[in-house]
Amino acid sequence: MTLPKKVKIVEVGPRDGLQNEQQPICTDVKIELIHRLADAGLSYIEAGSFVNPKWVPQMAGSDEVFQGIERTNSVTYAALTPNFQGFERAVAAHASEVAIFAAASESFSQKNINCSIDESLDRFTPIMEAAKAADLPVRGYISCVVGCPYEGEVDPNKVAEVAVRLHDMGCYEVSLGDTTGVGTPGSITRVIETVADSISIHRLAVHLHDTYGQALANIYASLQMGIDVVDSSVAGLGGCPYVKGNGAKGASGNVATEDLVYMLNGLGIEHGVDLDKLIEAGRFITEQLGRENGSKVSKALVK
Repeated sequence: MTLPKKVKIVEVGPRDGLQNEQQPICTDVKIELIHRLADAGLSYIEAGSFVNPKWVPQMAGSDEVFQGIERTNSVTYAALTPNFQGFERAVAAHASEVAIFAAASESFSQKNINCSIDESLDRFTPIMEAAKAADLPVRGYISCVVGCPYEGEVDPNKVAEVAVRLHDMGCYEVSLGDTTGVGTPGSITRVIETVADSISIHRLAVHLHDTYGQALANIYASLQMGIDVVDSSVAGLGGCPYVKGNGAKGASGNVATEDLVYMLNGLGIEHGVDLDKLIEAGRFITEQLGRENGSKVSKALVK
């Protein structure tokens, strides 16, 4: 068994974590969360999303968030950009890099962004061209790489097709998302094996939800495959708003960054994150939201 010596953690809490919350969240709270996460040692923070606030109200004010954060040179402050207008806003807000997203399921693509997979990828062409001209890195996401709430099991070959398209368009990295959290170490391994036949394992990341309590096991299986970039969310916040509706069973959310860090510590894998400061960041945001902390490690260590 070979595990990576170092893992890069992509902290998605300020974006993917907060987008599902029902109550309004003020800009100052978002900025304070980002500052605390950076202070804890996280080198990549997804700080916001330039989407239409009508569809994702909690991401309103991302412009102000990017303008308000006190930046650290060692931290990448990324933004999700679903369209060219969002990309232009991200550039104006001086995002360090941007992310685009597609799905491995046609039904999910239609429900999520009202177009087919091919149409969604075609829409990203002008973003990729502009990003290349601006020398701005672009990360790609794929949703529903194992299962879809509308179609059920997803063919790994379809995931590979979408991953290759994103890679060939210019995405330096493609994050494989188990959006519904139905994956197991076996199914996650099959997806990674299939995609890695076409794309270097070092250009892949995983974004695994914990709906069935499998996220850490799935991450461990991914590490054994050679994956060395893992997405997670402080306090286990978030999930996909388009999984919880439309009659579909809900995804309970992202794997908690605290739980991921604890596991990496136990494996002797470097990551650069101070667990104590991370736990405090998780406590801060859950107290602000008035909700339970989703991190088991935080619950175990904080009395």
